[in-house]
This record gives sequence, C-alpha cells and structure tokens, in this order.
Amino acid sequence: MGEQPIFSTRAHVFQIDPNTKKNWVPTSKHAVTVSYFYDSTRNVYRIISLDGSKAIINSTITPNMTFTKTSHKFGQWADSRANTVYGLGFSSETQLNKFAEKFSEFKEAARLAKEKSQEKMELTSTPSQESAAGDLQSPVTPESINGTEERDRETPDAALNTGCRLELNAVPLPHSSTSITKHWEAELAALKGNNAKLTAALLESTANVKQWKQQLAAYQDEAERLHKRVTELECVSGQTTGIKTQKSELNQTIEELEAELKAKEEELEKLKEEVENTTELQTQRDQLRHKLQETELRNEELELQLVGLEQRVESRRLEEQSFRKSLRSLLQMLDGKIFELSALRDSLAKLMDSHSS
Repeated sequence: MGEQPIFSTRAHVFQIDPNTKKNWVPTSKHAVTVSYFYDSTRNVYRIISLDGSKAIINSTITPNMTFTKTSHKFGQWADSRANTVYGLGFSSETQLNKFAEKFSEFKEAARLAKEKSQEKMELTSTPSQESAAGDLQSPVTPESINGTEERDRETPDAALNTGCRLELNAVPLPHSSTSITKHWEAELAALKGNNAKLTAALLESTANVKQWKQQLAAYQDEAERLHKRVTELECVSGQTTGIKTQKSELNQTIEELEAELKAKEEELEKLKEEVENTTELQTQRDQLRHKLQETELRNEELELQLVGLEQRVESRRLEEQSFRKSLRSLLQMLDGKIFELSALRDSLAKLMDSHSS
C-alpha cells in the first residue's frame, strides 16, 4: 500500500535556531502544505512538508511527543530524532486547533501500534530467544539518548512574537493558483500511489516469470523424458495393447503440458504489456512533475505581482489622502476669503448708503 496522506493543511514552517536554541528560523518563504502520512507497512505516522522538491519537515510521530499551542495561531513540537524543534504559523485559530487534534489522535494511534507490536514480539518470542536477546541487545530509544526534548520545547516570547509577526504579514496566495497547485499535488500523489502499486505488481510479476520459466524448463524436461520413454516402450514391447494404452496416456499428458505451456506464454506476454504500461505511467508522472514545477514558478511570479500591486495601491491611497488634505486647506482658505469679501461688500453697501443719505 505504501505511504498515504490522511490530513493536509497550509502553514508557515519554522525551525529553532540550532546555535542559540532561542530564535525561530523560517524554512519556507510562504505558506506550504503540511500533511500527515500513514505508512501501513511500518504502521507509523509522519508529518511531511515539501517546499518545491525540498523536504523541510520529515518528523515521525512518537508516543512521547507533545504539540504545544504557544499562541492563537502558532504551535510547536520537538523531534528528538531530528534534534530540532518545529514551529507552524497558521492563518486562523481553527486550522491550528484542527492540526493539534490530529496530532493528539495520531500520537495515540502510534502509542497503541507500539504496544501491539511489543505484545506480538512478547507472544512470538521463546524463552531461549528472550535470554539470547537479553545478552545481545540493549534497546536504547532516541528519546532516552536525547534528553533535551523538554528544554528545546521551551522558547522565549521574543521568538514566538517573531513567528507570529511573520505569520500575520504573510501574503495570501491567489485562489485560482492555489486550487491549481492543490489539483496537481493531488494528481501527483495519486500517480505516486499508482506507481507504488505497479512497482509492487512488477516485482511480483518478475518473480512469477522466474518461477514460470523454471516450471517451463521442468515441463520441457518431463516432455523429453516421456518421449524417450514412449520410444523405448515401442522398441521393447512392440504393438501390445497395454503399451498402446500407456502411449496414449503419455501423449495426452504431453498435450496437457503443451497447453499449459501455451497458457503460461500468453500470461507472460500480458505481463510484458503491463511492464510497458508502467513505463508509460512513469513518463506521465515525470511530465506532471514538470508541470507542477512550472505551476509553482507561476505562483511565485503571481505572488510577486500581487505584492507590487498592493504597494502601488498603498502609494495611491497615500497620494489621495495628501490630495484631500490639500483640498480641505484650500476650501478653508476660500471660505475665509469669501467671508472677508462678504464683510467688505457689507461695508461698501453701508458706505454707499451713508453717502446717499
């Protein structure tokens, strides 16, 4: 079955500074997809995030991990195996709560899976195996080696505020480009799953082909032996009834073997066609990966254009505010002049009235 995504969201990804263990270092320029994966072959849960073709998060969930919400949009957890602390900045508190719920759910599932595997090992182990294992093995978990998990989980307020400010100032992606990216990511994930299934089928078919070739060689040897046996019987016993019956039975066996051999050859041809189809699917997967890379580049260009447009809108808004202030001051001056002219008019009217009287 391979590894399948079971929950995905988008967030800004950070890691703790390995030198200071205090400051957050952003590992993605913009919000990226963060997914929970389940590996059915190993029965483990992982958190994986890709920035292009680079894996910026690859963390296996263990029962002693803890996801801590340090603000209403920011959370973190320590990974002692990777010797780092991961931080995620979300666009809303709802997304943070949903991610935390899934973390607790898969952490509990990992704990139950670990207990079941230990119970199976205890049930299947014999006393001799247990004594030998006690002499040869001394299991040490990564958590017991690294004792700095709780310490790394504690981060200063200044670092958390920096992560929050970076998350608040993040520019949202255009809806159309995001939907295209999600579509290609889903299609690529589906192709990866199909590719894993076809690869497993190809390996199984290859093993079957080897087995059928061995059976074919054995059938051919058996047919040659039977032909030799028929010839010997004909030479030794002549045309007796018993030998004819045995010959007819041997001939019927040979015909059945030849029919089975023909069926195996037809199945081998079908397997060859499936291998060719697998090659075509791999070519399509490479083409889709190339298209996805082009889409991501287009998204980055659109983000840059969006930032430029926002800057121009902001400068235009500031210019309009300055223009409005200038108009207000001019209107106030005009109001003052009009008032002065009205007063002058009244004075002139009074003066003319006084002269006429």
